[in-house]
Amino acid sequence: MIPRHSTPAVRRAALVAAPFAAVAAWHIAPAVTWLPGLRRRVFPGLAGTGRPDHVALTFDDGPDPGSTPYFLDALDGLGVRATFFVLGESVVRHPELTREILGRGHELAVHGWSHDRPWLPSPLRDTADLARAVRALRDTTGARPRWYRPPYGILTSSRWVAARRAGLRPVLWTAWGRDWTAGATPASVSAVAGAGLHGGGTLLLHDSDRTSAAGCWRATLEALPAVVEGCRRAGLSVGPLAEHGTGA
Repeated sequence: MIPRHSTPAVRRAALVAAPFAAVAAWHIAPAVTWLPGLRRRVFPGLAGTGRPDHVALTFDDGPDPGSTPYFLDALDGLGVRATFFVLGESVVRHPELTREILGRGHELAVHGWSHDRPWLPSPLRDTADLARAVRALRDTTGARPRWYRPPYGILTSSRWVAARRAGLRPVLWTAWGRDWTAGATPASVSAVAGAGLHGGGTLLLHDSDRTSAAGCWRATLEALPAVVEGCRRAGLSVGPLAEHGTGA
């Protein structure tokens, strides 16, 4: 509301600014789903809630030739398959590694074209970038991805629309390992992941440090056996989102 006693100049400025404020509010409003408690209660499908006897294991930010191959070997050793949310620009840069992820039995999903923050409304760019990422994965592997996780978990209105147009289903997570920080250790990643994880949950980890603290992926890699074994001791199977039975 414009104050009644405002000057004409202030009133004109407020009238001009109002449409931009409305657009900004529309753009950022869905990002409230970043709040984990709200997401789990109100949007369980978006949170990645699935079968109560299963945990979905997911990795973000690859493919990265400096780290991803170590995760593929570790997962082979554990007998586990996972979902890798990859960046389109990295798929184009590392096509052989992208195909290797799929060839080893893992699921590929879309993390966007690049790892940018979507603070300004840009529906045309979001649609074009997401379509470009999907096309890169399809052209590189022949497979069409099903899932989309926006960078930083920030799902704006334009990115939600872009995902629908690209035939992708947005999914975030129910638990993470806080493994992107400089202070992450195998013990901290395992403890944080275990504290937030439960049957039907989706776990977010990272197989690359490209967008986080240098070398932090090593803590995740070393924590991986403990995370998987903890799930198994609880009677939970571990696998990709394709086997998770995620609800709508």
